[in-house]
Amino acid sequence: MNSFKKVLSMLTVLLLGSVLAMAQNAAQPQAFNFPKPDVMFDIWPDGAPTDNGLTGEEQDFGNHVANVTKPTLAVFLPEKPNGLAILVCPGGGYSSVWDKTEGYANEKWYTDRGIVYAVIKYRLPNGHHEVPLDDVHEAMHILKSHAAEYGFTKLGIAGCSAGGHLATMAATHYTKPEERPDFQVLFYPVVSSDPAIAHMGSIINLLGRNAPKALVEEYSNEKQVTADTPTAFIMANSDDRVVPCENSIRYYEALRAHGVPAALHIYPVGGHGWADHLDFPYREAWFHDLGIWLDSLVD
Repeated sequence: MNSFKKVLSMLTVLLLGSVLAMAQNAAQPQAFNFPKPDVMFDIWPDGAPTDNGLTGEEQDFGNHVANVTKPTLAVFLPEKPNGLAILVCPGGGYSSVWDKTEGYANEKWYTDRGIVYAVIKYRLPNGHHEVPLDDVHEAMHILKSHAAEYGFTKLGIAGCSAGGHLATMAATHYTKPEERPDFQVLFYPVVSSDPAIAHMGSIINLLGRNAPKALVEEYSNEKQVTADTPTAFIMANSDDRVVPCENSIRYYEALRAHGVPAALHIYPVGGHGWADHLDFPYREAWFHDLGIWLDSLVD
């Protein structure tokens, strides 16, 4: 009996140790092998002009960040700049920012082409819908202040999912010439606030659950397109059940109606969130087509 109790005691200790280890591992960010930026900027080193009310520390899960309180700009520099730079707004439904998978993961493809590649980790709205775009505008200002040093003359905006909504905001809600991107690249973007096609989680997280109708209309970005909206390259999938491809179609139609040059690529399958997926069946296709389109922008 004593021998049995000893064995039982040892097994209990081992089991408790395993449970504790699993709990500790669950609480720690996973290890991911993402490239390190050449330069990292604090977007608001002297404090942001708008406090979005977030409390507590950021939660970095290794491939995405929640409760963003310290927005940053990660910059990857090419060896031979071709004159283009792009600022990427990762997605996350305005509840987190997937800055690694929808940002860092593809930097080599861009920098190999000579493109300055920057990824923004933006603050989340938390009742202040203007905050994410404030961060984007300041990130653009930072990048443009280094344009001669980094070797670019055109700065574009890119976005994935809810980051696509932020990118289309940047492309349609600017009030100053220096805030206007030169081009836009959109991956399966949230664009519309129309309940028939919108990703309502993103819209609610941005504007609140009971936002005034006029505000909801204002952030239906296909309705904000003008003849001055920058040229666009848009990608989506027919089988996307998270953000229907009608968002991309409506945005393309609005651009076309206003005489803005735009390319729309809708692939038959692939779902949502595939920007970094090596097994996405049309990965080579979008790399090829986007590469041709970006090359056409080089002076």
